[in-house]
Amino acid sequence: MIYALTTNPAIDMNISTKGMERAKVNRTFDTVYTPNGKGVNVTLTLKHYGVDSTVTGFFGGFSGKYIVEELEKRQVAVKPVWVGDTTRINIFLNDGEGEFKFVNSGSFVGRDQQEEMLNLFETAEDLSCLVISGSLPPGIEPSYYESIMSICKKRGIDVVLDISSPKLKDLLKYQPLLIKPNDEEIEEIFGIKIKDEEDILHVLTFLKEQGARNVLLTLGSKGAYFSNGEDVYYSSSQPVKLLSSACAGDAALASFLSLWLDHPENVEDALKRSAATGANVAESNALGDFAKVDTYFHNIKIRKVEK
Repeated sequence: MIYALTTNPAIDMNISTKGMERAKVNRTFDTVYTPNGKGVNVTLTLKHYGVDSTVTGFFGGFSGKYIVEELEKRQVAVKPVWVGDTTRINIFLNDGEGEFKFVNSGSFVGRDQQEEMLNLFETAEDLSCLVISGSLPPGIEPSYYESIMSICKKRGIDVVLDISSPKLKDLLKYQPLLIKPNDEEIEEIFGIKIKDEEDILHVLTFLKEQGARNVLLTLGSKGAYFSNGEDVYYSSSQPVKLLSSACAGDAALASFLSLWLDHPENVEDALKRSAATGANVAESNALGDFAKVDTYFHNIKIRKVEK
């Protein structure tokens, strides 16, 4: 069973307006509330593709309760660890010309709750793959990632990492099954600036040498690269009019996993599904619109890169 960990979940409020002015009442429309957090998004996307998984994370207050209840309504398994603070609410506002993102820091997680989560990973008999996504909330130090990775390595649990923390550099020694950095994170965390495909091949080789067994390197509108240490594939992107970037990257990762985890030889279709799903979500107002995935799937071009 796949577990998707969101240490810092949220309710996402996506709203639109026809422009903003200071000191005036700015009317909004098309408000959509969704249970969110990168691991939550991963699970919801996996479910769309018929793959069962379990959400876990730290939840608190009325907003935390809302997320858990909404997931259960969608027949998603949830194993929450409850905290005293209220789970955050993030706002994504589109003014007709672009998107504004208002993201809160999250609720405080104490040491007792952190230990409760570690105990879950120690004892969950059905846990075979753990997807760790997103930021850490107040109260949790980056070293917490190592505590989780140590348990997974000891138990033989595969780990997928989608984090922007500088700690990613130290976690590669645990040989995660897959990491999903983007070009900006590669520069910020590893100090490597990506200018062309030669740089990309260098980065993919470097990450493999550091311990990553597989790498999905995303470049936004420029597409994505995947390396399993032997072969490298390039996937083009599907151009769309961006409405909200919230959830798009998580949906792209989950849709890739939905094919690749069981069929690692089928990289090309996994990359096509990933690009198509991420694009479809980016042009919608929230996670859940997959109507154009099949059409976009056939527009995505895959190229095996000569090294």
